[in-house]
Amino acid sequence: MTELIPTKPYMIRAIHEWCVDNGLTPHLLVVVGPQTRVPMAYVKDGEIVLNINYSATKDLHIDNEAVVFSARFGGVSQHLYIPIGAVKGIFARENGQGMFFEVEDIADAPQVPTLEPQGQIDKADASPNDKRKPTLKIVK
Repeated sequence: MTELIPTKPYMIRAIHEWCVDNGLTPHLLVVVGPQTRVPMAYVKDGEIVLNINYSATKDLHIDNEAVVFSARFGGVSQHLYIPIGAVKGIFARENGQGMFFEVEDIADAPQVPTLEPQGQIDKADASPNDKRKPTLKIVK
């Protein structure tokens, strides 16, 4: 007999759809591991909570292997990759209803490099304490 596809990705998609249909904001609770690509500045205690509402993401795709999308963090667009095994839960922000899962053992997975902002930032010009407001430049 062939191995069955796990139910976890189907449940994640179903809870996401339920949240959207009810006007709620779906959030993912993710355990950050070697295959997870998320902005590390927002990780706390090895976990990150991500808003996966359509209004907060671009090109959201939830398949049987991973949750993939782009989102803005600090005004900078970043591409995120979350293996299904790293998803600890999906829930509605407004009422906490959702579903939580056991996290698969991701310690043996190969290391994926952490994300760097995709914007053009000259790190030589920016100091860690530089808190200037962002500016826009008109290009014709």
